[in-house]
Amino acid sequence: MGIPGVTLGDGYTGGIPAVNATYDLGAQWAQTAGLTMHMNVNVSRVLTTTENVIAESKGGDASNVVMAGAHLDSVEAGPGINDNGSGSSALIETAEQMAKVKPKNKVRFAWWGAEEASLVGSTHYVGSLSEEEAAAIELYLNFDMIGSPNYGLFILDGDGDAFGTAGPDGSDDIEALFERYYEEQGEISAAKAFDGRSDYAPFTAAGIPAGGLFTGAEVVKTPQQVEWWGGTAGIAFDPCYHAACDTIANLSAHALALNADAVAYAMYLYASGREAINLN
Repeated sequence: MGIPGVTLGDGYTGGIPAVNATYDLGAQWAQTAGLTMHMNVNVSRVLTTTENVIAESKGGDASNVVMAGAHLDSVEAGPGINDNGSGSSALIETAEQMAKVKPKNKVRFAWWGAEEASLVGSTHYVGSLSEEEAAAIELYLNFDMIGSPNYGLFILDGDGDAFGTAGPDGSDDIEALFERYYEEQGEISAAKAFDGRSDYAPFTAAGIPAGGLFTGAEVVKTPQQVEWWGGTAGIAFDPCYHAACDTIANLSAHALALNADAVAYAMYLYASGREAINLN
């Protein structure tokens, strides 16, 4: 029936088997008169180990760290080329190119483990930081799904003017920088809510300014958005979101190239000190 698996964190003590359903399935069931359901659920609960990969520049001001991250894992159902091979690969290329420069500020890259299991890797990382180490992180940039085939160009809503929930002080400057980048490329961008669904969430919870890019997942594209970005209305930004078809064919080459350049653009400007966030 297309019911996805659910991951319970290692702190779960309920002892009750759990299942998960998509919104579309829930809506379908709710609209089915007289529906009677029977479920046969096979539950496996296994404690496993995951790892983060962290790399940083040798030089640069260690009290002013510019950090970016993308998650390495995918869901069990598919290979995860867009979610999140797209963000991870853009970050790898940026890191390789920035190894050739001497940044004013220290640059740190993170490839997170177990994002799909409730942000395990990034949550552990932020939780392990001392107060001094957390304070040294000037900002965090997150890149999760940046090549969706029916893409939109979304920026995390740092100033909160679109969704009413702003990021920590300085997040508005990050949003403005990405808006400027898209404008320079002749592209229209739109805001994306800080909804806690990706690895920026532990950073914003710790008061660290954050921002990032996203090209859409299971939400259906509107006719207005087609006017902005092309593509097809009435289907998801990523029809293969969390599915077996999230293969190398499930990418927009244009969106990936555009956003990979945006990753390098922001990281270089912040690392070189040519751009800085304004803490109110």
